[in-house]
Amino acid sequence: MILSSLKKTDTTIFMLIGFSVFCFCLSLFRVYYTGTVSYLFLNWNLFLAIVPWTFSFYLTQGSKRSNTIQFVLLLAMWLLFFPNSPYILTDLFHLRKNTAMPIWYDLMLILSFAWTGLLFGFISLMKIEEIALRSWSRFKVNMLVVVLLFASGFGVYLGRFLRWNSWDMMTHPLAVISDIFNRFYDPFSHARTWGVTLLMGTFLSMVYFSIKSLKVKE
Repeated sequence: MILSSLKKTDTTIFMLIGFSVFCFCLSLFRVYYTGTVSYLFLNWNLFLAIVPWTFSFYLTQGSKRSNTIQFVLLLAMWLLFFPNSPYILTDLFHLRKNTAMPIWYDLMLILSFAWTGLLFGFISLMKIEEIALRSWSRFKVNMLVVVLLFASGFGVYLGRFLRWNSWDMMTHPLAVISDIFNRFYDPFSHARTWGVTLLMGTFLSMVYFSIKSLKVKE
Protein backbone atom coordinates (compact mmCIF):
# COMPACT_ATOMS: atom_id res chain seq x y z
CA MET A 1 0.00 0.00 0.00
CA ILE A 2 2.77 2.44 0.98
CA LEU A 3 4.86 1.49 -2.08
CA SER A 4 1.84 2.00 -4.34
CA SER A 5 1.20 5.43 -2.80
CA LEU A 6 4.83 6.44 -3.32
CA LYS A 7 4.74 5.35 -6.97
CA LYS A 8 1.55 7.36 -7.50
CA THR A 9 3.17 10.43 -5.91
CA ASP A 10 6.27 10.07 -8.10
CA THR A 11 4.14 9.75 -11.23
CA THR A 12 2.17 12.87 -10.32
CA ILE A 13 5.33 14.88 -9.66
CA PHE A 14 6.88 13.84 -12.99
CA MET A 15 3.64 14.77 -14.76
CA LEU A 16 3.60 18.21 -13.16
CA ILE A 17 7.26 18.73 -14.01
CA GLY A 18 6.55 17.73 -17.60
CA PHE A 19 3.69 20.21 -17.93
CA SER A 20 5.78 22.96 -16.34
CA VAL A 21 8.73 22.37 -18.68
CA PHE A 22 6.37 22.35 -21.67
CA CYS A 23 4.94 25.72 -20.61
CA PHE A 24 8.40 27.18 -20.04
CA CYS A 25 9.55 26.04 -23.49
CA LEU A 26 6.48 27.58 -25.13
CA SER A 27 7.23 30.91 -23.46
CA LEU A 28 10.92 30.77 -24.46
CA PHE A 29 10.03 30.03 -28.08
CA ARG A 30 7.76 33.07 -28.08
CA VAL A 31 10.63 35.23 -26.84
CA TYR A 32 12.89 33.79 -29.56
CA TYR A 33 10.28 34.24 -32.31
CA THR A 34 9.10 37.76 -31.39
CA GLY A 35 12.13 39.23 -29.65
CA THR A 36 9.85 40.42 -26.84
CA VAL A 37 9.27 39.23 -23.29
CA SER A 38 5.56 40.03 -23.20
CA TYR A 39 4.36 36.68 -21.86
CA LEU A 40 7.30 35.68 -19.69
CA PHE A 41 5.27 36.81 -16.66
CA LEU A 42 3.27 33.60 -17.03
CA ASN A 43 6.24 31.71 -15.61
CA TRP A 44 6.08 33.82 -12.44
CA ASN A 45 2.33 33.22 -12.19
CA LEU A 46 2.92 29.50 -12.57
CA PHE A 47 5.55 29.60 -9.85
CA LEU A 48 2.97 31.20 -7.53
CA ALA A 49 0.56 28.41 -8.47
CA ILE A 50 3.17 25.85 -7.44
CA VAL A 51 3.56 27.39 -3.97
CA PRO A 52 0.28 26.03 -2.50
CA TRP A 53 1.09 22.57 -3.89
CA THR A 54 4.43 22.75 -2.06
CA PHE A 55 2.73 23.65 1.22
CA SER A 56 0.17 20.86 0.80
CA PHE A 57 2.95 18.36 0.09
CA TYR A 58 4.64 19.22 3.37
CA LEU A 59 1.29 19.11 5.16
CA THR A 60 0.52 15.57 4.03
CA GLN A 61 4.08 14.30 4.47
CA GLY A 62 4.72 15.87 7.83
CA SER A 63 1.30 16.40 9.44
CA LYS A 64 1.72 13.44 11.79
CA ARG A 65 5.08 14.58 13.12
CA SER A 66 4.60 18.37 13.04
CA ASN A 67 3.21 20.28 15.99
CA THR A 68 -0.07 22.16 15.94
CA ILE A 69 1.48 25.59 15.38
CA GLN A 70 3.51 24.38 12.39
CA PHE A 71 0.47 22.67 10.93
CA VAL A 72 -1.75 25.74 11.30
CA LEU A 73 0.91 28.02 9.79
CA LEU A 74 1.40 25.74 6.79
CA LEU A 75 -2.35 25.46 6.30
CA ALA A 76 -2.75 29.25 6.49
CA MET A 77 0.00 29.74 3.92
CA TRP A 78 -1.62 27.17 1.66
CA LEU A 79 -4.96 28.98 1.88
CA LEU A 80 -3.28 32.34 1.22
CA PHE A 81 -1.56 31.16 -1.97
CA PHE A 82 -4.22 28.74 -3.25
CA PRO A 83 -6.05 31.36 -5.40
CA ASN A 84 -2.86 31.77 -7.45
CA SER A 85 -3.56 28.41 -9.08
CA PRO A 86 -6.82 29.35 -10.86
CA TYR A 87 -5.68 32.98 -11.26
CA ILE A 88 -3.80 32.13 -14.47
CA LEU A 89 -7.17 31.55 -16.15
CA THR A 90 -7.69 35.32 -16.07
CA ASP A 91 -4.47 35.86 -18.02
CA LEU A 92 -6.64 35.20 -21.05
CA PHE A 93 -7.44 38.91 -20.68
CA HIS A 94 -4.02 39.57 -22.22
CA LEU A 95 -4.86 37.75 -25.46
CA ARG A 96 -4.62 40.18 -28.37
CA LYS A 97 -4.69 40.07 -32.16
CA ASN A 98 -2.17 41.81 -34.37
CA THR A 99 0.90 40.91 -32.35
CA ALA A 100 4.18 39.48 -33.63
CA MET A 101 2.92 36.02 -32.66
CA PRO A 102 -0.12 34.25 -34.21
CA ILE A 103 -3.08 34.53 -31.85
CA TRP A 104 -3.57 30.75 -31.91
CA TYR A 105 -0.10 30.30 -30.43
CA ASP A 106 -0.74 32.81 -27.67
CA LEU A 107 -4.05 31.11 -26.93
CA MET A 108 -2.37 27.71 -26.56
CA LEU A 109 0.40 29.31 -24.51
CA ILE A 110 -1.97 30.84 -21.96
CA LEU A 111 -4.22 27.77 -21.84
CA SER A 112 -1.20 25.54 -21.19
CA PHE A 113 -0.11 27.69 -18.27
CA ALA A 114 -3.69 27.94 -16.97
CA TRP A 115 -4.24 24.18 -17.08
CA THR A 116 -0.91 23.47 -15.40
CA GLY A 117 -1.69 26.01 -12.69
CA LEU A 118 -5.09 24.41 -12.13
CA LEU A 119 -3.49 20.98 -11.85
CA PHE A 120 -1.12 22.17 -9.16
CA GLY A 121 -3.99 23.77 -7.30
CA PHE A 122 -6.41 20.85 -7.58
CA ILE A 123 -3.81 18.29 -6.56
CA SER A 124 -2.93 20.42 -3.55
CA LEU A 125 -6.62 20.59 -2.66
CA MET A 126 -6.87 16.81 -2.90
CA LYS A 127 -4.04 16.60 -0.37
CA ILE A 128 -5.94 18.90 1.97
CA GLU A 129 -8.93 16.59 1.53
CA GLU A 130 -6.80 13.64 2.64
CA ILE A 131 -5.97 15.43 5.86
CA ALA A 132 -9.55 16.57 6.52
CA LEU A 133 -10.93 13.04 5.96
CA ARG A 134 -8.93 11.83 8.96
CA SER A 135 -11.30 13.76 11.21
CA TRP A 136 -14.41 14.63 9.19
CA SER A 137 -17.03 12.78 7.17
CA ARG A 138 -16.99 12.82 3.37
CA PHE A 139 -20.02 15.14 3.28
CA LYS A 140 -18.37 17.71 5.55
CA VAL A 141 -15.15 17.54 3.57
CA ASN A 142 -17.03 18.08 0.29
CA MET A 143 -18.71 21.14 1.80
CA LEU A 144 -15.31 22.40 2.93
CA VAL A 145 -13.92 21.92 -0.57
CA VAL A 146 -16.76 23.93 -2.11
CA VAL A 147 -16.20 26.74 0.41
CA LEU A 148 -12.47 26.76 -0.38
CA LEU A 149 -13.11 26.88 -4.13
CA PHE A 150 -15.50 29.81 -3.78
CA ALA A 151 -13.01 31.53 -1.47
CA SER A 152 -10.44 30.96 -4.19
CA GLY A 153 -12.80 32.61 -6.67
CA PHE A 154 -12.95 35.62 -4.36
CA GLY A 155 -9.16 35.57 -4.16
CA VAL A 156 -8.94 35.61 -7.96
CA TYR A 157 -11.13 38.71 -7.97
CA LEU A 158 -8.87 40.41 -5.43
CA GLY A 159 -5.85 39.63 -7.56
CA ARG A 160 -7.18 40.46 -10.99
CA PHE A 161 -9.34 43.52 -10.32
CA LEU A 162 -7.95 45.00 -7.08
CA ARG A 163 -4.38 43.91 -7.89
CA TRP A 164 -3.69 42.47 -4.44
CA ASN A 165 -1.08 39.72 -4.18
CA SER A 166 -0.86 36.89 -1.65
CA TRP A 167 2.05 38.50 0.18
CA ASP A 168 0.09 41.78 0.53
CA MET A 169 -1.71 40.12 3.43
CA MET A 170 1.63 40.26 5.23
CA THR A 171 2.89 43.64 3.96
CA HIS A 172 -0.41 45.58 3.76
CA PRO A 173 -2.86 43.56 5.86
CA LEU A 174 -5.07 46.47 6.94
CA ALA A 175 -5.61 47.71 3.38
CA VAL A 176 -6.49 44.22 2.13
CA ILE A 177 -8.82 43.54 5.04
CA SER A 178 -10.48 46.92 4.49
CA ASP A 179 -11.22 46.10 0.83
CA ILE A 180 -12.59 42.69 1.80
CA PHE A 181 -14.72 44.13 4.60
CA ASN A 182 -16.24 46.80 2.31
CA ARG A 183 -17.41 44.16 -0.13
CA PHE A 184 -19.12 42.16 2.59
CA TYR A 185 -20.51 45.23 4.36
CA ASP A 186 -22.09 46.66 1.18
CA PRO A 187 -22.36 43.75 -1.30
CA PHE A 188 -24.90 45.46 -3.58
CA SER A 189 -22.39 48.17 -4.43
CA HIS A 190 -19.91 45.57 -5.63
CA ALA A 191 -21.80 43.52 -8.21
CA ARG A 192 -18.64 42.63 -10.13
CA THR A 193 -17.03 41.26 -6.96
CA TRP A 194 -19.78 38.74 -6.34
CA GLY A 195 -20.38 38.04 -10.02
CA VAL A 196 -16.75 37.01 -10.48
CA THR A 197 -16.69 35.12 -7.17
CA LEU A 198 -19.88 33.14 -7.81
CA LEU A 199 -19.09 32.27 -11.42
CA MET A 200 -15.45 31.44 -10.76
CA GLY A 201 -16.35 29.42 -7.67
CA THR A 202 -19.03 27.50 -9.57
CA PHE A 203 -16.70 26.86 -12.49
CA LEU A 204 -13.87 25.65 -10.26
CA SER A 205 -16.23 23.37 -8.32
CA MET A 206 -17.61 21.85 -11.52
CA VAL A 207 -14.14 21.21 -12.95
CA TYR A 208 -12.71 19.90 -9.69
CA PHE A 209 -15.47 17.41 -8.94
CA SER A 210 -15.62 16.39 -12.62
CA ILE A 211 -11.93 15.50 -12.52
CA LYS A 212 -12.39 13.57 -9.29
CA SER A 213 -15.28 11.62 -10.77
CA LEU A 214 -13.12 10.31 -13.62
CA LYS A 215 -11.61 7.06 -12.45
CA VAL A 216 -9.69 4.74 -14.72
CA LYS A 217 -9.98 1.06 -13.89
CA GLU A 218 -6.60 -0.55 -13.35
